[in-house]
Amino acid sequence: MDSSSSFQNKVVLITGAARGIGKATAIEFAKKNAHVIAVSRTKDDLLELQKQYPNNIEVWAFDITGDEFYAKMESLDRLDICINNAGVNRPKFIEDVDDATLDLMLDLNVRATFRTSKFAVKLMKKNNQGVIINVTSQMGHVGSPKRTVYCLTKHAIEGLTKALAVEVASSNIRVCSIAPTFADTPMTKPMFENEEFKNFVYGMIPLKKLVDVQDIVDGILYLSSPQAKMITGTSLLIDGGWTAH
Repeated sequence: MDSSSSFQNKVVLITGAARGIGKATAIEFAKKNAHVIAVSRTKDDLLELQKQYPNNIEVWAFDITGDEFYAKMESLDRLDICINNAGVNRPKFIEDVDDATLDLMLDLNVRATFRTSKFAVKLMKKNNQGVIINVTSQMGHVGSPKRTVYCLTKHAIEGLTKALAVEVASSNIRVCSIAPTFADTPMTKPMFENEEFKNFVYGMIPLKKLVDVQDIVDGILYLSSPQAKMITGTSLLIDGGWTAH
């Protein structure tokens, strides 16, 4: 797929853009001459990212669970692509899940994604076009031990993806999700220091390897591109066969 010109001057907002999947996605869109709005709480990481493509990356240091971020979104004249990537996981057995953990994950994984999508739709309707991509997980399609809250939040976003896609289709706005298996990112690295967990994960993936972050980025670029103009309300699983069991 030649998307070298597909994203020229497109305004792309990415949450959780300072590290991992979000950072890699921001770099790829910037390479393709999009105007990237990189959002994260960690300003220093954002400024390091911006140095790579200073003419193409704008940084917003916000906590997306707060109102300031949405006020800033409202100030935009347009938005072409919104990547809801920010998220958190705190693996615990259900009896060990305290209210603070539950609230943290619901607020960031669900409420903030919903609110970001709401403001994105308002902006996209101005130009009668747009794409929203929700970064979910294979855990939005299956269940797993110590993932009751995480699966809850990711299943919720898969539902949001479907419902919103139907609701905004008449405004020429597409909504998709991308659902990877475990990738080697700063968020997952500590998990794989546990040999039992590592063996469990590799045992569940028929292809016997973790997803490369670039695989996820390539999927996001495809879903955001004109080549995917008839794809909406669905989830692209990049899971090495996990959910085929």
